[in-house]
Amino acid sequence: MKDLGALQFFLGLEVKQVEDGFFVSQKKYAADLLKKLKMTGCKIVATPMNLNEKLKNDDGTKATDARSFRILVGGLVYLTNTLSDISFVVGVISMFMHCPSRYHFGAAKRVLQYIAGTLDFGLWYENISKFNLSGYTINDWAGCLEDRRSTSGYVFGFGSGVVCWCSKKQAITPLSSSEAEYKAATSPACQAHG
Repeated sequence: MKDLGALQFFLGLEVKQVEDGFFVSQKKYAADLLKKLKMTGCKIVATPMNLNEKLKNDDGTKATDARSFRILVGGLVYLTNTLSDISFVVGVISMFMHCPSRYHFGAAKRVLQYIAGTLDFGLWYENISKFNLSGYTINDWAGCLEDRRSTSGYVFGFGSGVVCWCSKKQAITPLSSSEAEYKAATSPACQAHG
């Protein structure tokens, strides 16, 4: 074995270790993705998705290059390792991998425009002696226009940083908002208990 020193890069993740903690980001990976898709000088937006935007299969626009769309979405999926704030929109966009339209491609490019403005974002873990586990959950009741299923999300923080997050479409169509909320609370409860 050989000691290579402190961890700095690992599979696209950048780790910066300092005395009071460490910071994990994917700045280089995100910059390379922007460069690969020729969006380095793009207009920056404040949110990864337009407010109340709903995507659907038949949106009235022409089909786009599926290969380029899959490359873009695959890159965005990998960025969710450190950017929990794009998990929901990447999940929504990835539902259209089989037949993407120009509108879907535009929605995916908007996420890149958001990332261009948040290249310095990541996860900060501070050296602290007192740890508290906190969790939050949210539900988008009947948010999918295709099958009326809900999307649930949760995030857990432990100490100073986020350690676990998820955004996932529910397996069944709920009959009420109460059922959707119950199902949204079940997944993070299992995660916290396990």
